[in-house]
Amino acid sequence: MNIPLDYTLDFFQQLFQENVIDKGVSDGIIQFLVYRNSDEKLLSQSDVSFYFQVNVLDDVLSFQRDFEMGMIKEINVNSNLLSNIHVHCAENIYAEIYAKENDLDDVILLNPNKRIARSIFGNLLFLEGNVIKIPKTTEGAYISPLMENFVTFVHKQNLAEIQECEMIGFESQKAEEILMISDEKGIFPVCKIK
Repeated sequence: MNIPLDYTLDFFQQLFQENVIDKGVSDGIIQFLVYRNSDEKLLSQSDVSFYFQVNVLDDVLSFQRDFEMGMIKEINVNSNLLSNIHVHCAENIYAEIYAKENDLDDVILLNPNKRIARSIFGNLLFLEGNVIKIPKTTEGAYISPLMENFVTFVHKQNLAEIQECEMIGFESQKAEEILMISDEKGIFPVCKIK
């Protein structure tokens, strides 16, 4: 991408200060997109623009509404680096259509080895006793700052033992509690898996 030189950390801090914090928003999620403009230039030389919107929440770290999920076996998510970044992709689009058609909020996605990778919108945590199991990023889980901060907090406070592991689909039935953590939407307790 032909990223403009003025797209610096200071530039975006000032932008969010003026358009978010100075307008009284203390808790929210900023959805930020950088994209190439549609022009006649080569892709590598196209001008770049950005767009952002703020979804105001009472508390970013509080649980949102209960989620109903299902497991989809018809599509797989890859376990390479590009699959670990939440981007617009065919797998997520198909899974979101499947979820809406089946009255679900989200679906559990598997990798080619039929192990749990992630959901459409975020990562999954499975609580069993005093152990929280999370899929490894090598399994196809998203790279997520919110997830990393949550896991770090739980570890430092000695609230539970954290295990990054490979999990088969049956783990979703064994877990006492399941959370979905999404940088885009927040933290959701999973109340039902179909």
